[in-house]
Amino acid sequence: MKVVIVDDHPVVRQGIEDLLRLNNDIELLKSTSTYQEGLNAIKNNDPDMAIIDLKLAEDNGTDLIIEAKKHTENCKFMILSSYSSAKEVSRAISYGIHGYVLKDALPEELLEAIRLVANGRKYYDPEIVDMVMNNENESSPFGELTQREMDILRSLAEGRSNKAIAENLVVSENTVKKHICNILDKLELQDRTQAALLAYSYGLGGKEIGNHARC
Repeated sequence: MKVVIVDDHPVVRQGIEDLLRLNNDIELLKSTSTYQEGLNAIKNNDPDMAIIDLKLAEDNGTDLIIEAKKHTENCKFMILSSYSSAKEVSRAISYGIHGYVLKDALPEELLEAIRLVANGRKYYDPEIVDMVMNNENESSPFGELTQREMDILRSLAEGRSNKAIAENLVVSENTVKKHICNILDKLELQDRTQAALLAYSYGLGGKEIGNHARC
């Protein structure tokens, strides 16, 4: 398994490097500290996994992952961070992050997470799971949505098409499209799949999710 590290904390980065080098099934390709260095490392080395800090100086690790995904089909992405606000966690999940580990995790926990993700599973730190499921100490990201927009968001999480949503709510498909565009703008998301995944992470339903069209 070939791995790239992107973390702007030298001590943390060195600790991860040392841990990975102790394991023969893991090859450390690059260890970088900035957004651009990390993006270049992923684009030029085709890693199996990138372990990325959520906060990179003035940049955001999730933004790096969004951009890196445009240049690789095989790389899995894991966030390793001490920062764990429900909003940031939910945003990361909505973009299909494969793993999220807090920096106070034990070395064996990090290795377990890496191997689970490498084998096609997802891993979220138990504290992260509790935060998302219970939404502890955080307001819902859906506060700006109208009741009709919430109804449509739930329908997206259930995998319904625009036509099915329109028939269920007795409105036109064009009306549904306008509502979905408003939802994406308010939640600062790019497409309906991200909205559906975010809704699912907050327990608003969820079946098979597809169709990446924006509205």
